[in-house]
Amino acid sequence: MIFLRYESFRSYLRLYPVTAAIIAINLAIYIADRYMLGGILLERGLFYSYRDDNYFSLDEPWRYITAQFLHLNLSHIFFNMFAVLVFAPPLERMLGHVKYLAFYLLCGVVGNLFSAIADSSTAGAGASGAIYGVYGAYLYLALMKRSMDPDSRKTVYTILIFGILYSVFAPGIGLWAHIGGLFAGFVLAYVHDWFLITKRKRRYHP
Repeated sequence: MIFLRYESFRSYLRLYPVTAAIIAINLAIYIADRYMLGGILLERGLFYSYRDDNYFSLDEPWRYITAQFLHLNLSHIFFNMFAVLVFAPPLERMLGHVKYLAFYLLCGVVGNLFSAIADSSTAGAGASGAIYGVYGAYLYLALMKRSMDPDSRKTVYTILIFGILYSVFAPGIGLWAHIGGLFAGFVLAYVHDWFLITKRKRRYHP
């Protein structure tokens, strides 16, 4: 079961520095913005796109990134950071630190982009688009590869079933950001796997 975490705090920081940094940055921004800055970071950094104002966030493209590190309330950041804490480490180990960071951010960007495409008036913040990108990578591994153990595969399916149902029926949830992140994670995992397979073929069959 790849999602069980047995590491000590020091081992976690050493093995998964990018994941640890993502959690720390999210928490620091939330605490500072909520208790010291009066929400100004959320206001200036959340992602929004209206047909007659900042459409597709083209006027302020940094919001595609900044929105991934901003959260609306305590439960929002708690559940998102718990998901990162538990589910992101195996992917960081598989991809390597730099690739994993690029993967995480790109999935969040695509999640925000899907929100803008699906709804001409959208606004939101949170790491869930990137988190669903992580789930998308695991979905690819569960469906297309035989290396994932049965318990981990069942966990992936269960999380996605409940996650999508919650996204559909719970109010105020960025469904399209979740779908976009999931799509991006699946595609990026496929592309990464294709490059690895191609590289091996070239090595053994020059």
